[in-house]
Order: sequence, then C-alpha cells, then structure tokens
Amino acid sequence: MTDDINPIESAFNAALSRYQDGQELIAIAEDFQKIIQQLPNHFAAWTCLSWIQLLLKNNEEALAAARHAVRLNQQDPQARMNLSLALLATNNKGVREHVELIKKMAMMMPDVKNDLKESVEDGFKRYPNWPELIKVNKWLEF
Repeated sequence: MTDDINPIESAFNAALSRYQDGQELIAIAEDFQKIIQQLPNHFAAWTCLSWIQLLLKNNEEALAAARHAVRLNQQDPQARMNLSLALLATNNKGVREHVELIKKMAMMMPDVKNDLKESVEDGFKRYPNWPELIKVNKWLEF
C-alpha cells in the first residue's frame, strides 16, 4: 500500500511511529485529532488519542476519547483499558465491568494479553507510578 492510496492510514502510522520514537506527546495528540477530523470513525486513532491524553493527565479529554473508541469498537481491549484508566482518573463508576471484559478477552486470545502487557510497560516507562495504571494492572493480574 502506498501513501497515495490511503493518506489517513499513512498519517496514523506516522503518528504512531513518532509516539514509539518518544517524540513530543502534544504534537502527536494533535496529529491523532486531525486524523479523527478527517475520519471520525477511526477507532484506533481515538484509542491512541485517549492513551496520550491519559499520559498528558488530560483526564476528561481522555475519558471522552476512550468512550468514543469503545463505542466504535467494543471488542478492542486497549480501548477498554484506556476507558478503565480514564474512569478511575475522573472518579467515575463502571471500571470493574471493563476490567472483567478485558480479562475474558485476554483468556480467550493470548495475543491480547501480550499486547496489553506491553502497553502497561510502556505506560510505566512514560508515567512512572501511574496510580490508575497500578490499580488496573493489579486487577488484570498479568
């Protein structure tokens, strides 16, 4: 696939690469927001945006993005984990339901568990002692 065929996916992959390279989070969040403006149903962009907003401690924005991501794809465990973190960070209810669903998904699909473990590790590297992530990680029992 060339960039000409799908410029939105190209922009998404570029933003994801910059994130993985450890570049500045605010600029990357803006890139994901631009993708969402062009393609409002891009659940992966919503998921990434919610994660970055959590890292930036923009908890209300993270909550809105995570809720949108879960609405678009209820089967995405990362979106549900982000929603759990955002619910905790904003003192909202409903965390247990999402954590239980994530645990079920991880039992049925081993790749899910590995991906989420990597995500947790990444979260702790970027935000050591992240209080909500400590709780969710403990509840997930990975």
